[in-house]
Amino acid sequence: MTTDALVIAGKAYRSRLLVGTGKYKDFAETRAAIDASGAEIITVAIRRTNIGQEPGQPSILEALPPSQFTILPNTAGCFTADEAVRTLRLGRELLDGHSLVKLEVLGDKETLFPNMPETLKAAETLVKDGFQVMVYCADDPIQARMLEDIGCVAIMPLASLIGSGMGILNPWNLKLIIEQARVPVLVDAGVGTASDAAIAMELGCDGVLMNTAIASAQNPVLMASAMKKAVEAGREAFLAGRMPKKFYAATPSSPVGGLIGK
Repeated sequence: MTTDALVIAGKAYRSRLLVGTGKYKDFAETRAAIDASGAEIITVAIRRTNIGQEPGQPSILEALPPSQFTILPNTAGCFTADEAVRTLRLGRELLDGHSLVKLEVLGDKETLFPNMPETLKAAETLVKDGFQVMVYCADDPIQARMLEDIGCVAIMPLASLIGSGMGILNPWNLKLIIEQARVPVLVDAGVGTASDAAIAMELGCDGVLMNTAIASAQNPVLMASAMKKAVEAGREAFLAGRMPKKFYAATPSSPVGGLIGK
């Protein structure tokens, strides 16, 4: 396994797989799947998951304590910049000043496609307010550059629609974003199985964030283990550098010169 680290906002992580906490049957399954994934950064939807805003109710932090994981509060379910900013300010308060966050501002309740004007607006406000913003966005190289120029610490373009499991539908745009970025690029949304994660890493992504692909699998813990291996394999393949594709020309794997009897 490669030992190169994923560095986000100046902090190094061994795992390049980030995992969400929604859709599991209970906190025990959540913890088991995350342990199997090897993930160190765990994203939590502030509007849907209790991290202290509901006193007396079970908290996800009991299963996933911040002493063991980097908790990444996100704005899932927010449809305006103002909603997202308020939500992350609440998360920062509940997590004792924690500044690393995941911003997502949705534009449509059916597709959950990002509202990019509102995303840009929220990102600018949050960066000025001292947040370290990882941002879910469309696979648009121009808007990705704008988010980086604002000061976001990671760009997170969708592979396909949230929860769709369709995999990477536009590898060309994703590659353009990766080639121009000076901050980490992580695929967020649309991964369905291990091969999707491996392809994202082979393209040069710095990491992959997923939730539904693991939580909605028939065996979430086993799928989490598969995703861990896929991300590691994809990263190693990217670092190794694949052979060039040669159309209409075969080259034997074994040398033909010096054959016995020739």
